[in-house]
Amino acid sequence: MIPFLNLGKVNAEYRDEIVSAMARVVDSGWYILGNEVREFERRFADYCGVSQAIGVANGLDALSLVFRAYIEFGQMAEGDEVIVPANTYIASMLAISANRLIPKPVEPELHTFNLDISRIEDSITSRTRAIMVVHLYGQIGYSDELQKLADKYGLKIIEDAAQAHGALYHCKRAGNLGDAAGFSFYPGKNLGALGDGGAVTTNDAKLADTIRALGNYGSTVKYENLFKGVNSRLDELQAALLSVKLQYLDRDNSSRRAIASKYLNLITNPRLILPGCLCQESHVWHLFVIRTELRDLFQEHLRQRGIGTVIHYPVAPHKQPAYVEWNDYSYPITEEIHRTVLSLPMAPCMTEAEVQAVIDACNCY
Repeated sequence: MIPFLNLGKVNAEYRDEIVSAMARVVDSGWYILGNEVREFERRFADYCGVSQAIGVANGLDALSLVFRAYIEFGQMAEGDEVIVPANTYIASMLAISANRLIPKPVEPELHTFNLDISRIEDSITSRTRAIMVVHLYGQIGYSDELQKLADKYGLKIIEDAAQAHGALYHCKRAGNLGDAAGFSFYPGKNLGALGDGGAVTTNDAKLADTIRALGNYGSTVKYENLFKGVNSRLDELQAALLSVKLQYLDRDNSSRRAIASKYLNLITNPRLILPGCLCQESHVWHLFVIRTELRDLFQEHLRQRGIGTVIHYPVAPHKQPAYVEWNDYSYPITEEIHRTVLSLPMAPCMTEAEVQAVIDACNCY
């Protein structure tokens, strides 16, 4: 059996370093907002090429706190609108609506799964304040064209970089393209913790300070609360092991690119539509997502061949009960994507034999 993702095997390579890092935290006697978090924030900021990184509890909080900070500044207000890809994972939209802002879904490009920039301008209104660009499945969704559009209308660009750790656009990394970015360190991510975790990156020091306070009960000085904040902090244990794994992120992303290259070149089944890749450096292949009209039958075929797969994602956000007010809306490209996508195994620890087995199983259907 080739599992979709074997996290035990993924982390086994770093086990000794992870155990050592965790023992260091246990022995320190300091478990919240200590040296490990500060050191990881420094390293991750340097890696992304930004001046600020703020560790938070998870990726959803990372995005939510960015909007909350802009509201505290008076740059956004309840009822303002944020452009967002219609086919994203629902967390992107939850971060917007949690702040009483209004998500404005826009259709993606079918080939790349990312936001179709040519469709954005028609959705901009006098209440639009930001564009959330989602680097879905690990491919950069940002572009110079998007930046020009944002500048034209005075809009913030917020990156949902939850799946794009290390991806590059013209030598700049995800997290250093817009005004701020939210990352997730959920265990299955390219840079994954052994539990939940997240971070915000930005070059805006005032924004960073506000987010840091908001995530710590609204406080910068103990028992003095500037804001009605929340508890959203990256803990010392997760920060310590993330510092270990960050050292190997580029190498692991190279392994993902090599696997993706084999899939793209050797899967020849005409029933399968392979994902588009704009350029190799812009994609870190968090997921390798194919499309097929025979999705359910093909998934069962792969299961019988011992190949694990996952559907990312079976139901579009606008069809979820959580957004019942959108259920009658039509986003045909998004709906086609959610109806036909299937994710093949993708992990840096996959062997050549495992990769070949996936390819053979795809081609013999």
